[in-house]
Amino acid sequence: MEGVGGDAASAVAPLARLRNDFTRTFQYYLDRSTPHMVQRWLGTLAVAAIYMLRVYYVQGFYIVSYGLGIYILNLLIGFLSPKIDPELEVLDGASLPTKGSDEFRPFVRRLPEFKFWYSITKAFCVAFLMTFFSVFDVPVFWPILLCYWVVLFVLTMKRQIMHMIKYRYVPFSIGKQRYTGKKSAASKGRIVD
Repeated sequence: MEGVGGDAASAVAPLARLRNDFTRTFQYYLDRSTPHMVQRWLGTLAVAAIYMLRVYYVQGFYIVSYGLGIYILNLLIGFLSPKIDPELEVLDGASLPTKGSDEFRPFVRRLPEFKFWYSITKAFCVAFLMTFFSVFDVPVFWPILLCYWVVLFVLTMKRQIMHMIKYRYVPFSIGKQRYTGKKSAASKGRIVD
């Protein structure tokens, strides 16, 4: 009786070790890609282009593309939203600054850029794999789905932009701010020969 249980355990051990090694290697390369933002997004654009070409040539899987679009829209909202929503939080000091005299607090996203990138890339890969199974090729009139998605996108972005205007935050920063200092009065009025 002990031999039967031991054989099953010994058969599972190499599979678990192989899975663990794959997970560790995958995480190693994922961690190494973290500082290379432009290259990561170019890779995602390549994956998205391959997916779009696949859908174009197969002339189907529009419902998969619609689901992918809704998922990406959901991720985009998380990416553009602050981690601490001023509408939902009580003013306990953890809110965004609303006046010029308030202390500067950096914008912290609800969904960080790396997780945003990783989720979009995974979504495109899963959607690409789904195009190989005919069960996901539901016949739909794709212009209706496209129009509905565009309306949903516009309404959602309008609401998000209104939220940004109301609470005065910008979810993007372009590098570190540099201060030049004040120019002296003598340097302003100096005549150069």
